[in-house]
Amino acid sequence: MSEEFTGPPWAVDYTQDAEKYRIGLPEEPREACREALFELLTARHPYRGEKVEPARSTVPRGPHVAYFDSYRGWIRFVFLPRVAEPQIVVEEIFWQ
Repeated sequence: MSEEFTGPPWAVDYTQDAEKYRIGLPEEPREACREALFELLTARHPYRGEKVEPARSTVPRGPHVAYFDSYRGWIRFVFLPRVAEPQIVVEEIFWQ
């Protein structure tokens, strides 16, 4: 029996700081952040979204940034495309 790469929705995990920041956002930006994260979780490949770009152009498979709330906020995340339990790890959330 061969293991196959599973598709979306992906599992998600937050660093402690990202989770605290997300919980502390006002309601409207928190909802916009939730919607952006939902798009990442359901995308066939999270690094290929419309509002997604590499955090550093020199590391194309490293951390990426997804923008939300008309580019007023962003989510820095890493996608771990493991065969068992592919996962998105949210490292940082920022909104202004």
